[in-house]
Amino acid sequence: MRQIQSPARGGSINERIGRVYSSLSKSHKKTADYVVANAFRAATMSIDELASAVGISNATANRFARALGFDGYPQFRAELVHGFESMMAPAEKLEFAADCPPTCADIFARCIEEGVSNLEATRRILNPENCERAVKMILNAERIFIIGYGASSFLGGLMGHALAPLCKSVHYNLGSGGAGHIASQLFKYTENDLVIGISFPQYANDTITLLRQVRDNQVPIIALTDVPSSPVAQLANLTLYGQTQSSSSASSDGAALCLIEALCNAVAYQTKLASDESSERDQFLMPWVHHNQHQARRS
Repeated sequence: MRQIQSPARGGSINERIGRVYSSLSKSHKKTADYVVANAFRAATMSIDELASAVGISNATANRFARALGFDGYPQFRAELVHGFESMMAPAEKLEFAADCPPTCADIFARCIEEGVSNLEATRRILNPENCERAVKMILNAERIFIIGYGASSFLGGLMGHALAPLCKSVHYNLGSGGAGHIASQLFKYTENDLVIGISFPQYANDTITLLRQVRDNQVPIIALTDVPSSPVAQLANLTLYGQTQSSSSASSDGAALCLIEALCNAVAYQTKLASDESSERDQFLMPWVHHNQHQARRS
């Protein structure tokens, strides 16, 4: 008899959780949230320890593993150890002895360490298939609208700036009015267009509401966010994850910005702008670019 595979079967644990998160039970969602936030710790836990930490029974922990497509908890834990413990390991919080307050240099160093940790985690959780799909969705779209609020609006503006020379039509909400104004534009979008939603903690309700509306209109959505339990991940056709943990704020934007830059560079590579069209564009923009005479003489 042909075995019917779970929709979660295959892929990293991050991807498995993302695919089934919305259909999980309350206790399984609680377990998923714990695993994503404490991957290194969870990888070292027995089933009894995980059940105790989450506040569930051993049987529920086993059912959670099966919901992700594993035969049971041992296989789930083996995969966690193999491919997930260093992916989403949380950055350590800023902790300094009370009698030895940190210097500014200490804070600089710790924040840079957190940034490096986030970048490494983001690199390791990249799904090659999703990277390819994201680039194709961007290149095939008639129109692209990038949505982000709060700090994500500035990330969206930088993404729009990078994609504008590469795509047919790119818009973003930075400085373009409130959510109602954006909604009136997105109402015209169809399955031939694309909406990119950027949302990291703290998640903006306007982003979630707008993505929900365009999803109901069958508009394709790419989400850039931090974890599978993010509200925008549940609304997207495809999600790219960036670890943005920070000890001093809700999130750190460094890895998110790097993820955006990587995606835009991949789009640029696929459009082959590095050849004739690129030189034509550079020539057109020449009057607006400052040239260092000393560098010009050296070249």
